[in-house]
Amino acid sequence: MTTQTLIYIVLAGILAIFLAVFQYYKKEKGMTKLSMLFSFLRFLSIFAILVLLINPKFEQTSLSIEKPNLVVAIDNSSSVKHLKQDTQTRNLVEKLASDAKLNDKFNVNFYTFGKSFVASDSLTFNDNQTNISNAFRQLSQMYRQTTTPTILISDGNQTYGSDYQFAGSTYKQSIYPIILGDTVTYTDLKIQQLNVNKYAYLKNRFPVEAILVYNGNKTINSLFKVTSGNKTVYSKPLNFNKQNNSQVVNFTLPTNHVGVSSYRTTIVPIEHEKNTINNTKNFAVEVIDQKTKIAIVSDFLHPDLGVLKKSIEANEQRSVAFLNTNNSINQIDDYQLIILNQPNYRFKKLIEALKKDNKNYFTIIGTKTDLNFLNNIDPNFTIEITHQTESYQAELNTSYSPFIVDDINFESFPPLHSFYGQITFNLPFDTVLSKTINGISTQTPLLTTYEINGRRAGMLFGENIWQWRAQSYVNDKSFNRFDDFIGKLVQYLASNKRKTRLNVDYESFYNGSSGVIVKAEFFDKNYVFDARETLTISITNKITNENKVFPLILKNNNFQVDLSSLPPAEYSFTVKATNENISKSGSFQILEYNVEQQFLNANVTKLRQLATNSQGKSYFITKTEHLVTDLLEDNRFVSIQKSHKKTIPLIDWKYLLILIALSLGLEWFIRKYNGLI
Repeated sequence: MTTQTLIYIVLAGILAIFLAVFQYYKKEKGMTKLSMLFSFLRFLSIFAILVLLINPKFEQTSLSIEKPNLVVAIDNSSSVKHLKQDTQTRNLVEKLASDAKLNDKFNVNFYTFGKSFVASDSLTFNDNQTNISNAFRQLSQMYRQTTTPTILISDGNQTYGSDYQFAGSTYKQSIYPIILGDTVTYTDLKIQQLNVNKYAYLKNRFPVEAILVYNGNKTINSLFKVTSGNKTVYSKPLNFNKQNNSQVVNFTLPTNHVGVSSYRTTIVPIEHEKNTINNTKNFAVEVIDQKTKIAIVSDFLHPDLGVLKKSIEANEQRSVAFLNTNNSINQIDDYQLIILNQPNYRFKKLIEALKKDNKNYFTIIGTKTDLNFLNNIDPNFTIEITHQTESYQAELNTSYSPFIVDDINFESFPPLHSFYGQITFNLPFDTVLSKTINGISTQTPLLTTYEINGRRAGMLFGENIWQWRAQSYVNDKSFNRFDDFIGKLVQYLASNKRKTRLNVDYESFYNGSSGVIVKAEFFDKNYVFDARETLTISITNKITNENKVFPLILKNNNFQVDLSSLPPAEYSFTVKATNENISKSGSFQILEYNVEQQFLNANVTKLRQLATNSQGKSYFITKTEHLVTDLLEDNRFVSIQKSHKKTIPLIDWKYLLILIALSLGLEWFIRKYNGLI
């Protein structure tokens, strides 16, 4: 409370006394006991009202005790069960959850991780992937401002994600790994890695590279072989010892028929080998008859050209060649799609030839594009010429119908640079992405496709798409989602297939049972996405003839079904619309592979290094008796007393209002009782 406020309160008290005494003293020509009582009640009323008008503020201080957090992150992947550590893990988690002293000192929170990271203390040990680095990344966001020692219960075997060993650089907490396993070294042979292309070409040979590893001290002999069905297509004798403990085997296999060809690689196990699951790996190759060829025509260099080539050729079914306007006209018959980068008058003969041959093409419009030339040569659209440029971000059109477009977080991508002006189409078109400025939609297309006379065309109204691919990597730590988007766009534009009301998106084969996702879109007769339709998928195992039916769930702008529960086999399927007689069929193969069963030991070295880097301490699951004591006695983890100052205005003090009401009411009642009213 300030000095000025105190002066106001004193003056208010003096004024209240003067008014109260003056009123009753003047009336009665003296002060009786009753007058003194009335004066006192009037003083209280006036003074309280004046204080309310002044409204002084008071500071209220409250104290609270904040306990440190304790995170228990538990590996819920199937490798824990494979190493026979599941029972001991459950016992340890129950012990930590029920420890009274631990819960008295810490706010204990339990999380599980595998393929995903969730808050839970229920353990199933059936996740088919492990991403430890993702667990630390999410914990670093949740506990950024607090003291949070972390118990990591894991075998340390990560199947994907960035290296968790250096998690301390982003996760500023002490980590206490509980190692699920032992340091015993077992004699083991395994196929460490298979490198093989996803696609191959008919009547050709494709390369395979196998990295084979031996863990042991003796000299042993074995045999590496590759089989297709019951037929051995390749074999090689092997010799390992303590010094020569790895070999790289390179070979090629023929492609004799179109479709998916599956193979099984095996190292014959040695005597008394503990883990023979990692002696076998399956792989498949999709044999195609021809490669889709795309030409990019440009008369100047630009980073977008290299990015488009990388993204398109991420799928080995496609190849990209660079041409200029002088050498492109005579070669257009060699390509299924022509990409025109920022065309000008030098593209005139090429565009006329494309229209004459009814060829598909994709136009990129940027700051170096001659808009007058485009308006004159193509009557399908008109671009307003303002001689001004603008930067536009992208917004996905969830109603886009020609093919399934996944939202790869377009709104986070940097803006593309282009001209400023309206675009008017003179034919039906489909908008994939719309332009936005500062988050406000302009209702103007940024990326469109359209069909005319059996020819497909697309237009991108912006340059610097290379920044999108870079941002996609920042978002996802991978280029895959952006490359898939460009791949789908190119696949659609390079094809002349008629538009259908039911589109199904799936892979020819899946490596293991993780991530077996089938997507579908359904459109009404006007080719508008119909979310009211019910889609089902009927799956038939080609080996056992077992049939299962699953519903497809509406998610974002498409229908999806997760078939990861299916065992490895070959399957045929039919996606059917319930309310209309429309269906689409196909087939895929799930290869037998469980990455979580490839491990023989815990990764003790990495877990110990993780503890050292974070100033924590590691324990084996069989020796955790000092874990709780170490946490309780560590002086770094103490409760913090916090004081909170709160400024309270007097007008919020309800008792003062009650006092005013009581004093005025009592004064009126006494006066009424004494016949003075």
